[in-house]
Amino acid sequence: METRDMLRMANQIADFFRSYPHDDAVRESATHLNNYWDPRMRKHFFDYLAKGGEGLDPLIIEAAAQVRKPKMDAV
Repeated sequence: METRDMLRMANQIADFFRSYPHDDAVRESATHLNNYWDPRMRKHFFDYLAKGGEGLDPLIIEAAAQVRKPKMDAV
């Protein structure tokens, strides 16, 4: 997955849930990433976040605490 695609998709998730109450938006964003992003996508997300996460929506950065980290053997 290209980084620009990951950023676009993650930020689209944040945009979708932004109208929810804040805590719900964070939880639903994390739930979406957990349910629909495969382990390779989530690994790319966490690797990018570890490098500073430039360009990621703050809602997604906050949601990252609730996103399951992929097991190394799954990627």
